[in-house]
Amino acid sequence: MILRGINKQRIFEEEEDYHKFLEVLKEYKAVCGYEIFAYCLMSNHVHILIRTGKEDLDQIFRRIGARFVYWYNLKYKRAGHLFQDRYKSETVEDDRYFLTVVRYIHQNPVKADLCKTPTEYPYSSYASYFDDSGLIDSEPVMSLLGKEEFERFCCTPNADRCLEISDDAKRGVTDEQAEKLMRQISRCGNATEFQKLPVRERDTALRKLLDVGVSIRQASRITGVSFGIVRKFTE
Repeated sequence: MILRGINKQRIFEEEEDYHKFLEVLKEYKAVCGYEIFAYCLMSNHVHILIRTGKEDLDQIFRRIGARFVYWYNLKYKRAGHLFQDRYKSETVEDDRYFLTVVRYIHQNPVKADLCKTPTEYPYSSYASYFDDSGLIDSEPVMSLLGKEEFERFCCTPNADRCLEISDDAKRGVTDEQAEKLMRQISRCGNATEFQKLPVRERDTALRKLLDVGVSIRQASRITGVSFGIVRKFTE
């Protein structure tokens, strides 16, 4: 399952936000009866390999989303949706693909150039296979791979493609660089602050971001301003 920020904007601004999402995920395990085999929290989307229990994915998504967004909106003094209305999901039907998805999820930050190996990324389930957090159900994976084999398997470079999120291809500016430029140009610390700018200041900042090489989709994603509004500055 993939949860994505609305307009691909950031879901997590600070370390506390990542930890709060995991807290909510753990809280609803008992309520919904699901099992989690892998997860990875990226800045604007979340990957979760989950087996449903008492409730289906729609209900699980509604519960987790409502709880986290309520907290998030209070913290950042914002209103409205944070996640896209519909998550993306696919069924895992055999052990081989099951392990492939586990590796794909743990390799996500590596392929995004955020770290060199899954061991370095703090917001995935990789470490929980060695130091149980109480959130991950590791037995199905460990019954197929021992700990040493799990480490080797997950850290081996690969070309796995599972449930993908489409993104801007071959950008000249990375999202991290674009976010830094956004903060420098607008003097806003995050997307929520940017959206509160007076319209004239917001539009000026958007034009400057596009002028320095930030793509339309990137600008929309890092500021939370709709794609249609950003695009008008290129017409």
